Amino acid sequence: MTEMELDLRDVPPADRHPLIHERFADLDSGEALTLVNDHDPKPLFYEMQAEVEAFDAENYAVEKRGEGEFVATLPKR
Repeated sequence: MTEMELDLRDVPPADRHPLIHERFADLDSGEALTLVNDHDPKPLFYEMQAEVEAFDAENYAVEKRGEGEFVATLPKR
């Protein structure tokens, strides 16, 4: 699986979700977007699950790597 990484920690909060949706749309089927974030992106998971048909929610994964560092993988069907 090919992955694209996007570090959101320096992106203003209001710009994060639009940027994520834009980058996710650029992926091909079978690829994944890996996000580095400063908080658990659970609200994003629910948003993607509800709004993005190509989001593979069953294979979504998130890991807390340290204080203020969460890494989430958003796969595309």
